[in-house]
Amino acid sequence: MVRIRLRRVGAKKKPLFRIIVVDSRKDGLGDVIETIGFYDNRSNPKVIKINKERTTYWLEKGAQPTETVKSLLKKEAIKC
Repeated sequence: MVRIRLRRVGAKKKPLFRIIVVDSRKDGLGDVIETIGFYDNRSNPKVIKINKERTTYWLEKGAQPTETVKSLLKKEAIKC
């Protein structure tokens, strides 16, 4: 199964998150299918950048978002 999930990047105590598409059987550290956006929760206001076309493509193909990614997609008005 293909999942859309967050991947933590950035320095210690300064996290940034990439929104990635990955096979659920893999760890997501090196076996990323595609990076479709990023999320910065430290800035004010929080920054969410998502490629809507690629996200809808993967959702149509059957990719399942995690709960956190699902809430981010709702904020960006992308139907899950």
